[in-house]
Amino acid sequence: MISLVMVVLCSTLIALILKHNDSKSGSAIVLLFANYVVATSFSTFFFVTDKSASYSAETLGLGAILGLMFLLSFFAFAKAVEFAGAALAQVSSRISVVIPIGLSIIVFFEFPGLWGYIGILLAFLTIFLFYRSFGNGSNQKVDKKAYLWLIGLFTGIGVNDFAFKLFEQWRPPSEKEFFLTCIFGFALIFSALYVFISKTRIDSGSIKRGLMLGVPNIFSSFFLINALRELPAYIVFPIANISIIIFTSLGAFIIWKEKQNTFGRLAIITGIVAILLLSMN
Repeated sequence: MISLVMVVLCSTLIALILKHNDSKSGSAIVLLFANYVVATSFSTFFFVTDKSASYSAETLGLGAILGLMFLLSFFAFAKAVEFAGAALAQVSSRISVVIPIGLSIIVFFEFPGLWGYIGILLAFLTIFLFYRSFGNGSNQKVDKKAYLWLIGLFTGIGVNDFAFKLFEQWRPPSEKEFFLTCIFGFALIFSALYVFISKTRIDSGSIKRGLMLGVPNIFSSFFLINALRELPAYIVFPIANISIIIFTSLGAFIIWKEKQNTFGRLAIITGIVAILLLSMN
């Protein structure tokens, strides 16, 4: 359970740093590039210094694909925000939790009990209330392009999450450090190529925030693999997603004085209940 707590803490830090970068009008791709520099450095250090660490071509291939998926999911998120707005983009990324949960049930036969099913339903209710808390976002008109980006975001985030579950089941624990090195290493290469080709302006603020982001990013992935070895996916992913909503909202209130409306407060309440039920399960 400690690993899951660490996933929640690291994921919340990631969300708050991303929000801070947005409030400063920082470059998202430069932020990601700097973040991948730090994450790759940490994961490589862990891999090199761990005498029991091993590697394989299979893990290299999975890591390379996931590194590319990480970057593509970011672009899908950016486009979803552009065409559909922040509310729909956020809810699409959060509701993607249905993919790793569904695939884990189908592929690995991880069936939740009664409290687990109720907790999962409350998790989706929390995400819906979170979406409604954005105000009039539910009434906005969305064109067809927006739906394509939202579907792409939903699929990308969901597949990325399931890839960690797949690694946990498919590869030995000794390859964890190598797996993370491959993910962040390839993501670094792809993001660097984009920055170079697009001639993106590199600002110091985004670089600094990206270097900060890299630390919780690598450890969130590190502890996520551990959590998936200790607990079933239908507990890990909903709790992680709901906790991001709750603690980011609390952090935004403390740091930026952002107040929640009725839907936001209800989302926090149902989210806490969902976490308790999933923990009981």
